[in-house]
Amino acid sequence: MSSITGMGGVSSRYSDYGNFSSGKKVDTAAKGPAEIGIIEKMESQIKGQEAGQNNMLTAGDLLSVADGAMAGITDQLQRIRDLAVQAGSGFLTDSDRANIQAEIDQLKQGISDIAQNTTFNTKPLLDGTNANMGIMMDSNGNSMDIQLPNVLLDQLGIANFDVTGNFDIGDIDRALETVNAGRVTVGAQSNALQHAYNNSTNTGLNTMSAKSRLEDLDFPKAISEKKKEETLQQYQFFMQKRMMQDQAVKMRGFFG
Repeated sequence: MSSITGMGGVSSRYSDYGNFSSGKKVDTAAKGPAEIGIIEKMESQIKGQEAGQNNMLTAGDLLSVADGAMAGITDQLQRIRDLAVQAGSGFLTDSDRANIQAEIDQLKQGISDIAQNTTFNTKPLLDGTNANMGIMMDSNGNSMDIQLPNVLLDQLGIANFDVTGNFDIGDIDRALETVNAGRVTVGAQSNALQHAYNNSTNTGLNTMSAKSRLEDLDFPKAISEKKKEETLQQYQFFMQKRMMQDQAVKMRGFFG
């Protein structure tokens, strides 16, 4: 029986050192059958939160690209408006208006280029082909739809804007309103993503904390308990040795 007890002590000792090595108090299912299932579920939730957070950060970058592009379109539309006001002066000649229109045409081409060529990971953002993009936010399936505006010249209503004939400066004002509305939508979505990201980060940290309490080894406590166990084992060893010595003395007396 003593041998069996001794072997059990050795096995337990090596098991403890395995905990110290891994830094976990539950590093196998045998050491915590109830806890291991909870730990695995929490780990899955944490991984899902991290993946969702990466998605949200990427979506935020996408929205920043779209907003920067629309800011450039706003500047060009404002310049077109200024030129249109200038073209409305009665003292200008047809040649003057033709020169103004030449600059307006260049500005319209710049707007078209931005609308057609602004991309993120090769996906066009402002030509209407990806007006609605879903973003998965966590492993539970929660998602958010990212809405992007169409700012092509036809959509803005200025494809045929020409100051050499009759024109309505209100066309430029409406185009500016369309672009500004798109920027407002993008900005609101950026704020919503930031709030969702902050909430996800807080949830992830709390989940990690709960998982750590279940799984991670409390080194000071474990070392203290280990020292107590080793001291007790040494005491038991010496007591067993003393009993064997006493028994040997009795045996010698009996046969002597």
